[in-house]
Amino acid sequence: MGEIIRTTRSVCPVCLKNLPAALCREDDGRVFLEKACQEHGVFRALVWQGEMDFASWLLSEPQMTAGEGLRCPADCGLCGHHQAGSCCVLLEVTRRCNLRCRFCFANGGGAEDDPLAEELKAAISDIVQKCGPVLLQLSGGEPTLRDDLPRLVRFAKDAGCSCVQLNTNGLRLASEPDYAASLAEAGLDIVFLQFDGMNDEIYRILRGVPLLDQKLEAIRVCDALRLGVTLVPTVVPGVNDHAIGEIVRFACDHVPAVRGVHFQPVSYFGRHDEAPETRYTLDRLMADLSEQARILPDAFLPSRCDHPLCGFHASFLLEKDGSLRPLARFQHASRARGTARDNRAYVANHWRRAPDEPQPDLSGEMDFDTFLYRLRQRSLTLSAMAFQDAMNLNMERLRQCTLHVWRDGAIVPFCANYLTPMKARGDLE
Repeated sequence: MGEIIRTTRSVCPVCLKNLPAALCREDDGRVFLEKACQEHGVFRALVWQGEMDFASWLLSEPQMTAGEGLRCPADCGLCGHHQAGSCCVLLEVTRRCNLRCRFCFANGGGAEDDPLAEELKAAISDIVQKCGPVLLQLSGGEPTLRDDLPRLVRFAKDAGCSCVQLNTNGLRLASEPDYAASLAEAGLDIVFLQFDGMNDEIYRILRGVPLLDQKLEAIRVCDALRLGVTLVPTVVPGVNDHAIGEIVRFACDHVPAVRGVHFQPVSYFGRHDEAPETRYTLDRLMADLSEQARILPDAFLPSRCDHPLCGFHASFLLEKDGSLRPLARFQHASRARGTARDNRAYVANHWRRAPDEPQPDLSGEMDFDTFLYRLRQRSLTLSAMAFQDAMNLNMERLRQCTLHVWRDGAIVPFCANYLTPMKARGDLE
């Protein structure tokens, strides 16, 4: 065990019993979450590789006190101890899927019947009543397998959802442009597109089949419909961690059709519940992006919505030579967390496609009007969400989650909803 730098609570990864835990730093700067279950043993999970200073990234985030988090996540559904409102709420509209991906937090692909449309409409109304004008994520399974999805999008907008996002593999959007058009006409705002790399071998490994051509066609279709696309790579060590710079360059080449890239370092729940000894951490992702995409490390800011260890964001103007100019730089000071409303507006402004407008003269010096044009039409956002699983679950992070899932009338933090027990293996690093 290294030096204890922070205490928290977690769960046994085998039985999911609530346990005391500690963040421990080794001499080389790596930070591990450590915990012990009387029945199943001692567990360690890497949470920080040491590529950046851990304490600086936390920005003086207060740690949990001894009496907090004792009933999490078994009683999850937002309670009085939860410290954040709902920025985004995910609604599963189907368990069916047209892929059988190696990594799937929802373990999609079941053959069960879909929820009835009226049941989902009631769920949407319940979400708005409980959470206000949220950003609604329609997910699954693969939500585009529902023929009535455009009607659900329209209902969500009429019910008061401020923004509607589709989490999709893009296959039906690519093959049926008329279906994509019906989603756009219904008011869909954001296409959150599974996009793991720029060669088919990556897709064969992660998704089971070559998919690059379908992904490119889905982007083309969305561009024609002026639907904002955010690329969503699941980053798996040894599979596509070497390719993230290439994904960023592709995104730059396809602005404004592509509005951002939202990286998801692989977590181990759902279908893939066996965590390896070495993890792909948030700071490793930032270091790789700095090297591969030539981005200065101080361009990355801790999540404005959630706990600093949950993710980062970085916004850029795209220069004429294809380089990225950061719009903000990291400052070593306590951050101001936005309200749920502020955070929804931030997400919508960065991922939703701006209307067409005349292009000003970009050859001279940048005045204010030109800056605003470039911000709307020539900007790109890089962000990440490091989901938690049973090995690295940190209640300090969980209580600040703003990404929630509607489940049987409860609003549940995302990582609590998809938490999956692992096999008993004893001591792990």
